[in-house]
Amino acid sequence: MTDDELIAAVRAAVCDRDLPPPASPADVARAEAVIGAAFPLLLRRLYLEVADGGFGIWPVLSVTDNGEWFSDEQDIMEAHRQWASNPVKPPGVVPLMDRGCAMWTLVDFTTPEGRIWDWDPYHCCVLVPTTLSLKEWLVGWLDGRIEPGPYPHVRIHAEDCPGEHGSAVR
Repeated sequence: MTDDELIAAVRAAVCDRDLPPPASPADVARAEAVIGAAFPLLLRRLYLEVADGGFGIWPVLSVTDNGEWFSDEQDIMEAHRQWASNPVKPPGVVPLMDRGCAMWTLVDFTTPEGRIWDWDPYHCCVLVPTTLSLKEWLVGWLDGRIEPGPYPHVRIHAEDCPGEHGSAVR
């Protein structure tokens, strides 16, 4: 699937959601300045061509405070600031989607493909990269292979991770 086909498929998948209009290039540039890294190209296009938040498996954060909050944080910049002090978060890994129950999906702005990361404090002791790029994650959602909730089947865990039945980080 090309990026153009994927963007059209995402747009069709969320056409029944009451989403904000697309972000402006200036809004994306301002968010990049706050985050300190450029958006992965596909993510940038989704914000510019589909909507300023709300698309995805569960609604992704907005680029700006556009009045539509898809999390407890008003936008991706606020979520980034909230996560900045988290000692387990590598630089350039940015919160993308609040999945509820303290679970988050994050995206790595330092990788061209936008590697997806997972934070599920009930499953493991650390923020972990998944085996998916942003594109693979979105295609998996559209194909029904990636569903809301935990992503234990696509994680890359550290050897010492206690696993699904280990102690939760609270």
